[in-house]
Amino acid sequence: MTHPPPASRRYFFLVLAVVWIGWLAIMLHDQAWGLFRDNWFMTATMCVGSFIAGATSEGGGAVAFPVMTLLFGIEPSVARDFSLMIQSVGMTAASVLIFCFGIKVEWQAILFAGIGGTLGMILGLSFVAPHCAPSFVKMFFTSLWLSFAVALYLINRNRKRNTSSLIQQCAGRERLLLIAIGVMGGVVSSMTGSGLDIMTFTLLTLFFRVSEKVATPTSVVLMGGNAVVGFAWRGVVQQQLPIEAWNFWYVCIPVVVVGAPLGAYFIRQRTRQFVARLLYASIAVQFVAALVIVPQTASLVVASCLTFVFGICLFGSMALAGGKRLHHETVTSESLAGIGNALETNS
Repeated sequence: MTHPPPASRRYFFLVLAVVWIGWLAIMLHDQAWGLFRDNWFMTATMCVGSFIAGATSEGGGAVAFPVMTLLFGIEPSVARDFSLMIQSVGMTAASVLIFCFGIKVEWQAILFAGIGGTLGMILGLSFVAPHCAPSFVKMFFTSLWLSFAVALYLINRNRKRNTSSLIQQCAGRERLLLIAIGVMGGVVSSMTGSGLDIMTFTLLTLFFRVSEKVATPTSVVLMGGNAVVGFAWRGVVQQQLPIEAWNFWYVCIPVVVVGAPLGAYFIRQRTRQFVARLLYASIAVQFVAALVIVPQTASLVVASCLTFVFGICLFGSMALAGGKRLHHETVTSESLAGIGNALETNS
């Protein structure tokens, strides 16, 4: 096991200290300690949520959103805003750890999916999210991620499947695909507070066949940046951040700035199969909870089924296309190797 150099650790702890000092200054100035009395349940939720955010491709919002909307009955728009706000802190802190500790990420995915995610977030917050019913958003969230878990499980039945640490041959078409999936993920994030991370993770693992150990920190960095964009758009441009979201944010900052980096550090020593199993478990729990808590109507059941089928088709097509792409790359590499051997023999 390799350890990060002392200088990297110092930089990371310096960032933690800056965040904690800034948070303490705000709490002391506003005498806001009473917020913990009324909102302690969110502090407890994000102790777990921030760790999962750093350890998996599911952002902290993927834990906060279903818990807030399904268990505590909080409006999806408030849960979404809080998710973006808190991920701006937690997943950004996890990103700092990833950079400082030299954890491998896919930079091309961060660049091109990040561009698409920014566009998708702005379009979604402006034109899509305001027109979605709360119950639909709850079931859409859990149904889409359930389809992702099924697709990932099917492809991972082959435990020895070939994976790579980087995208192979990322040319114009591949870059457009990353941008397109980024736009889609950004729109989903505008509805539920997370989405770009899962969508990009899916494309990387199913189509590009990038290892989960690389795709996971890549998705963490992407979602951290996308959350900052959403936070800024809601707070500065639209100026519609609710007071409830701010109150939740204050009581969660001190835990997420530690929990998310710990999750990122924890997962760096685990196998990709372990990462996948962790995803299966968290997604299954969310879906079952949604079925139990959200009052089901005929139209909602139909919408959930259609979302699940759409997700299976989307993610399944990624997996099939990824298999063909891998086969083509393998054949091409073998052909080039054969040509090289023939030239050496003739010479």
